Amino acid sequence: MWQPFLLIVAPALLIVKQPDLGTGLMVVAVSFSILLFARMKWRSLLLLVLSGLCAAPFLWMHLKEYQQRRILTFLSPELDPLGAGYHINQSKIAIGSGMAWGKGFLNGTQTRLHFLPEQHTDFAFSVLAEEWGFVGGLCLLLLYAFLILWGIQIALSSKDKFGTMIALGVVAIVFWQTVINVGMTTGLLPVVGIPLVFFSYGGSSILSTMVGMGLLMNISMRRFMFQ
Repeated sequence: MWQPFLLIVAPALLIVKQPDLGTGLMVVAVSFSILLFARMKWRSLLLLVLSGLCAAPFLWMHLKEYQQRRILTFLSPELDPLGAGYHINQSKIAIGSGMAWGKGFLNGTQTRLHFLPEQHTDFAFSVLAEEWGFVGGLCLLLLYAFLILWGIQIALSSKDKFGTMIALGVVAIVFWQTVINVGMTTGLLPVVGIPLVFFSYGGSSILSTMVGMGLLMNISMRRFMFQ
């Protein structure tokens, strides 16, 4: 497994060094998802996990100071409520204040009064939850679930192994972006710069996601060519 290990670790470390911890973690998560679906042996998987755990202290020492503060604040948000913990605290206030049905379109107090930072990018889900409540957030997550299941169905129905791997990779990107973004806005994960698919503002994000959707549709259209 040393070849795929190098293919995963090399770009991930370069991305973290930029520094962009969130995208580096995305590369690792998506790569491991593809390896799992490729039926990697459990012994090899355990070896890769142990290697990652052994490298964790080394990676911690080479993280930027603000990245370390984000992780520490995730573990104890009360350590710096007006600094590194400000984003997540305001996000949880916005989500909680939406309650079941929300405050209404453009009526969110945390949003309108600009307490919530990065409203159009990293914390777009918080804006939705405040204005449309638990019901609105649940509807959005159900749409993502439908998109992910559609992609998995395309991967399983593909007769070409390469097409299956591409489809699984696109699905993994959508899945992990959704999990990481919603997790960080709700306080379940540390704050990283990962946008929400098809929802957060961002030119490169929407462009790359649309390319992925085009690949999925192409694989679905050609699924009978290799019978």
